[in-house]
Amino acid sequence: MVVLSHPTLDFNQYSLLRSTCKPTASFAEIPEIDLSDPNAKSNIVKACEEFGFFKLVNHRVPIELMTKLEDESLCFFKLSESEKDKARPPHPLGYGCKNIGSSGDKGWIEYLLLNANPLPIFSQNSHTFLCAAEEYVTAVKKLSSQVVELIAEGLKMEPRNAISKLLNDEKADCCFRVNHYPPCPEPQALGGRNMIGFGEHTDPQIISVLRSNNSTGLQICLRDGAWVSVPPDAGAFFVNVGDALQVMTNGRFKSVKHKVLADPNRERVSMIYFGGPPLSEKIAPLPQLLEEGEESLYKEFTWWEYKTAAYKTKLADHRLGAFEKSPNS
Repeated sequence: MVVLSHPTLDFNQYSLLRSTCKPTASFAEIPEIDLSDPNAKSNIVKACEEFGFFKLVNHRVPIELMTKLEDESLCFFKLSESEKDKARPPHPLGYGCKNIGSSGDKGWIEYLLLNANPLPIFSQNSHTFLCAAEEYVTAVKKLSSQVVELIAEGLKMEPRNAISKLLNDEKADCCFRVNHYPPCPEPQALGGRNMIGFGEHTDPQIISVLRSNNSTGLQICLRDGAWVSVPPDAGAFFVNVGDALQVMTNGRFKSVKHKVLADPNRERVSMIYFGGPPLSEKIAPLPQLLEEGEESLYKEFTWWEYKTAAYKTKLADHRLGAFEKSPNS
């Protein structure tokens, strides 16, 4: 078990479970996409339309890359508080604990956040976490491009790289995050309520590719408002539609609202690659996807404008609301 570096956490500092959605259901039947299936492209499109989320198997990313980075991450999180504090911003390894963003959101979490394009410069004395992260991010970046190219094919878009070229641009705003959720005190200590590890939110970027250890906690909100738990699978990836992709498909895909609940007995480690476009890229519905006479549901904006606005809001806020067109506009 990992020794907590902050053993005297004050429960009152954390946001407890207060969801606007319906109560949590049991484990969900999450769409599972086999990347080797000839029907993968149509299955991905269907999953993005119905869930905004899916599980990806037969992805060809070696399990060794995943477990190596997980092990290195846990080694980092086991360091003393003073050692981890050395990795706080502006160091390339942005370490954070409890505070999520700058708008007052808190969680039972500590994390590392770094720019993934390019990755930090490595030196002989760099923490071995960075070396493992470089291998892992390179593989997952390639995988994310493959997924959005399958989406383009499934939507009959031309060219095939209409979306992936944004993720592969030398100025693409991609980032990588490792979240560590230590075991949480028994829920009874909190009056029977669950402790939030990471509050409900959507991801602002185009696509998110997540891998976690074999621990529960991740939940998604279905279209009917019900929260469902995602069965863990340490060998698979889970893919989220982001806000930017929702706009690019003119609402055909929906960015999935999700959250993480802390566990009283087990720690959770999740590793997320966020694929974003260049900061100057204009985000709007793709002309190839608009039917004749169909109007855009969103105002055009740059990724920098949306990213800046999104990170000034609370996690649970409807971030796209300010960028939606009014019915009469």
